[in-house]
Amino acid sequence: MTITRRQALAAIGAPAILKRALAAGVQLDITQGPFQGTRESLRAWKVPDWYRDAKFGIWAHWGPQSAAEYGDWYARNMYIQGNRQYEYHVKTYGHPTKFGFKDVIPTWKADKFDPEHLIALYKKAGAKYFCSMAAHHDGFDLWKSAHQPRWNAVAIGPRKDIVGLWKKAAQKAGLRFAVSEHLAPSYHWFSTSHTSDKTGPLAGVPYDGADPAYADLYHELPADYPYGQRINDRQAPDPWKQHYFKRIKDLVDNYQPDLLYTDGDIFFEEYGLALVANLYNTSAKIHGGRAEAVYTSKLASDCETGTCVLDWERGVAGGIPANPWQTDTCIGDWHYNKEAKYKSPKSVIDMLVDIVSRNGNLMLNFPLPNSGALDDQELKILDEITKWMAVNSEGIHATRPWKIFGDGPVASAPQSGRGTRFNESSRRDFTAEEVRFTAKGNTLYAFVMGWPEKQAVIKPLATTGSATPTKVRNVELLGFKGKVRWTQDDKGLAVQMPEQQPCAHAITLKIAV
Repeated sequence: MTITRRQALAAIGAPAILKRALAAGVQLDITQGPFQGTRESLRAWKVPDWYRDAKFGIWAHWGPQSAAEYGDWYARNMYIQGNRQYEYHVKTYGHPTKFGFKDVIPTWKADKFDPEHLIALYKKAGAKYFCSMAAHHDGFDLWKSAHQPRWNAVAIGPRKDIVGLWKKAAQKAGLRFAVSEHLAPSYHWFSTSHTSDKTGPLAGVPYDGADPAYADLYHELPADYPYGQRINDRQAPDPWKQHYFKRIKDLVDNYQPDLLYTDGDIFFEEYGLALVANLYNTSAKIHGGRAEAVYTSKLASDCETGTCVLDWERGVAGGIPANPWQTDTCIGDWHYNKEAKYKSPKSVIDMLVDIVSRNGNLMLNFPLPNSGALDDQELKILDEITKWMAVNSEGIHATRPWKIFGDGPVASAPQSGRGTRFNESSRRDFTAEEVRFTAKGNTLYAFVMGWPEKQAVIKPLATTGSATPTKVRNVELLGFKGKVRWTQDDKGLAVQMPEQQPCAHAITLKIAV
């Protein structure tokens, strides 16, 4: 049975305002090419080899919410009385009835922003693609947006084409270029700007988001909008869906990204599917008919067959998924927070190796402060990653999973076979008991996730216990110029360690099989 969108919304009890303004038969013009904006058509898409080989990307989750340097979702939370960001905003800028997010935007200066310098650092650290945030839930575009002419980074704030400058620097350095968009939920996410204090001298006085003069930033919400109710981001009036489609299509048409990260799944069905098809067709037009671009979704059913790459926000997939996938995470908060506690270099490297062993990619955010220059602690973390990659990157880039992803107490634990988003908080640093594997042709890379005492024993390479045991022909230790002594028997591959550790954190055994 086929039901209309109107019937579907009515069935789930959508608020009255969301039952209105549902337009039928919307025409969505997209770049012509091998894909149509349908699920059936998009199933023919395949993950390009460049992405499977890349393994590691770096992301700048950076925009006007970074101006306050006080963490993620600042534009929403500054309008929630009692929230720590509300309290900070009142103390730092003034009350949001008088100084709202529209007034924060001009304080985002990016006065020390040097994209070529940053991209050079990221490339040296082993990143093969770079992602620029293009539009967050705050409704602000980081390019010269045709459909958000007043609230974009060229018109106000830095007065620079942030996306364009990042792309130019990435291309010059030979990195693939990605953009992230978080726009679809904005219609509901930003509704806090239309509310008011519940207590105190300004109780009931609307915040600046209720001023119709700024509806192009804060949205025009109808009088019967259901404030205080949890609303599914997939429910929104069709005019907003059309506006969302136009803005993201404008982004793709102008910057032809190699990867489009969407913060969620394929939004608004035909609108989102048309955007995916437009991305792939734009790429095919550039690459001789081959769709070299990647779209990411956080909904597994979107990516079951072709269509997109599944993204696990702050999480790691279980086992070895058949399809390539991605983790996006951050060394601290998403938007820059001067009070944030960062991940250690070891935890980042442990996560990278674990993800790659499971057929995944890591896209790691280094949040930039207001100025656009990495802080000292971020530079130290990046430098540690760089030093480690200089020794071990051949076991990361252009590899594929082995027959098992790893061995050790964590790998053998029941939960290692199951993955969930946001599971990284339960992770602990790996020890020398933990091993992860990648492969490249007849070469197996075994990452020993700590410095073992005297010898490393790789149990899955035992000469017995398997119908087809792996015969080892030679062993090298990456970063060590001498020969290592090794034996293979029914207990595994035993490799004697030299006196000096070749690198900090995980070490890599290069095994010819």
